Amino acid sequence: MTTITADAGIVAPLAEAPSLPATLHMGAVRLRVRDAARSIAFYTGTVGLTLLGRTAEGIVRLGAGDEVVVELEEAPEARPRPRGTTGLFHVAILVPDRPSLAVVLNRLIVQGVRIGASDHLVSEALYFDDPDGNGIEIYRDRPAGEWNWDGRTVEMATYPLDLRGLLADLPATATVGTPMPAGTRVGHVHLQVGEIARARHFYVDLLGFELTTDRYPGALFVSAGHYHHHLGLNIWQSRGGGPAPAGSVGLVHFEVVLPDAAAVEALRARILAAGESVVPVEGGFAIADPWGTRLHVLSRV
Repeated sequence: MTTITADAGIVAPLAEAPSLPATLHMGAVRLRVRDAARSIAFYTGTVGLTLLGRTAEGIVRLGAGDEVVVELEEAPEARPRPRGTTGLFHVAILVPDRPSLAVVLNRLIVQGVRIGASDHLVSEALYFDDPDGNGIEIYRDRPAGEWNWDGRTVEMATYPLDLRGLLADLPATATVGTPMPAGTRVGHVHLQVGEIARARHFYVDLLGFELTTDRYPGALFVSAGHYHHHLGLNIWQSRGGGPAPAGSVGLVHFEVVLPDAAAVEALRARILAAGESVVPVEGGFAIADPWGTRLHVLSRV
């Protein structure tokens, strides 16, 4: 078992952790927002998701096809998350192909949304914020055969994205209102953490994600199944930071979906054996990282 020496800031590695199932994927991300109507308009009219309905508890569900991508929890009195605190850096929505990303880019341009855009070698990505300041990435993956691996490390970079080239793939039939297609889902979640060593201990040593690159200063990227990353973890704006005040705008929780109940139970047993606690939720369990960021580990079977 790992020993954490807080005064020395040292996190000793666990024995070799079993990997998470290769078929792991990310589920819905729940966000706390101040104005549900405003956010629904943004996530449908600007992002391109479809309103799928509300739960009995009033949680708004938005997605593509029958896949829930974003859930909204309205809290009119919520305060903005203070700068320097831990939590969401961005939720990354993966579209199935380059023309679908071109549709999004065209819509953002027409609506005058301020964006960032990057070529990460493994993917092409657009970045912007929702009305509450929650970060959003929308991206498409390059074919996995084009990713460059050096052992267990994947080559990623941040280069300018060829926006004109991307727009050349805009389908002739697309309109500003063309929604995201079926197959769109959460591809990864990028978190702000307080310390890289503790983040690596929790997400890699304890949960069993595999490190895919630590070549970005102040950041780690981890995944299951040789994906480039399911989680990004950085201290770029949050080094030494702690969680935002309870009830702040931002991330409520995100979902990690395993292939079956046996995989969920195996991970639960591993976490409990390490002396950590979990909370039962429908379909699995919830656990918080060292900064209180909650993830729900679920099985859909």
